[in-house]
Amino acid sequence: MSDNISPSHYGLFDGKHETIDLIKDRLGAEAFKGYCEGNVIKYTMRWRRKNGVEDLRKAQKYLEWLIDTEVGI
Repeated sequence: MSDNISPSHYGLFDGKHETIDLIKDRLGAEAFKGYCEGNVIKYTMRWRRKNGVEDLRKAQKYLEWLIDTEVGI
């Protein structure tokens, strides 16, 4: 999907892997959950002043990744 929530430029050079997967692998599950939680906070704190619903959707995406990691998906 190429949009502002999951833009294509976040894919790695091979076109098969996403940068977020590399971040998760490098950080490990617990640190990755903190990373996601921090981004949820960031986007929900700024949505009214910056990008509106787009920031809420970004927060939603990070929240999905946080939940998936927590339940082991």
